[in-house]
Amino acid sequence: MNIKSLLLGSAAALIAVSGARAADAVVVAEPEPAEYVKICDVYGAGYFYIPGTETCLRIGGYVRYDIGGGDVESFDGALAVDHQDGSINHTWQKNARFTLKTWTGQETELGTLKTYTETRFNFGNTALSNEAFNKGVSLNFAWIQLGGLRVGKDESAFDTFIGYAGNVIQDTLVPYGSFDTNVVQYYFDAGNGFSAVVSLEEGAGANTIDSYVPHVVGGVKWTQGWGAITAVAAYDSNYEAWAGKARLDVNATNELSLFLMAGFGNKDDVTELNTGHNFFKLWDGSWAVWGGGSYKFNEKTSFNVQASYDDGKKFGLAANIAYDIVPGFTVTGEVDYINASASDWHGKFDGIGGMLRFQRSF
Repeated sequence: MNIKSLLLGSAAALIAVSGARAADAVVVAEPEPAEYVKICDVYGAGYFYIPGTETCLRIGGYVRYDIGGGDVESFDGALAVDHQDGSINHTWQKNARFTLKTWTGQETELGTLKTYTETRFNFGNTALSNEAFNKGVSLNFAWIQLGGLRVGKDESAFDTFIGYAGNVIQDTLVPYGSFDTNVVQYYFDAGNGFSAVVSLEEGAGANTIDSYVPHVVGGVKWTQGWGAITAVAAYDSNYEAWAGKARLDVNATNELSLFLMAGFGNKDDVTELNTGHNFFKLWDGSWAVWGGGSYKFNEKTSFNVQASYDDGKKFGLAANIAYDIVPGFTVTGEVDYINASASDWHGKFDGIGGMLRFQRSF
């Protein structure tokens, strides 16, 4: 057998083996078409369709780190027991928070079906303890809304409908109402700037309702390009007590917005020896006022201020500068001051403090 015959025979053998192997090869199935997430822009930025449904979902939240220092009376500093001699020291009050938010929206024959949830996780110390710890999980919002009807965990319409007291961190140096509650609410929007709300509320803590009669909140609002006028009234069923607030918002310029809010209620609802009466009126005495505004220096920097005073001779002042380092990451530096003269509700005290907040929102 010569070399030529040997090469031809080997080539024929290789072709035969290759053909046999090709016949026995595993056939790989074609990949099925992937169902990519579709953007839903009906309810604003960030929503997408849950695959296989007509429900739009948005997921967001923030990570926050607060550093507070100063007097405890201003809510910025903290107290700690010295580890060596047991004396009381002033120290930082710190808190790290992760907040997870979800929104859903879907159009139905009865109107828009929406949900909103907000869950917060906190780690840090408190004003009266320097021991940092996991503070537990809080469910701040978990409601369902169909058209104008809302049910679930919310904050009281006594605060949400009329608005919070400015864009400062410590907006409750003079408190303007309780927040956490279960609700059954109905919102009405006429579409011409007029809106209204009626809210049946359970309260929380020591102010949870003690019968089948709920706390009740009602409010009306008139909104136009120049600003808004809002009024709310609330009834505490436990103590059969009333409270109310009225507010004026003014868009003075494109950069400057101002607000003024006043609260009214029975003077003897809350005293130093008889605390807790009236879920809604937490200020001292029969009346209180809050005022302030926000000014945008540019797209990144804004200045916010709030001043407050009540019938119990308590004065609060908070001011901050918020700066957006990059989109979604804001650093805020705030100074807070409180001064209270002796009255039927408290002794004389004052305090000054400050806070630095880092927040990444997504």
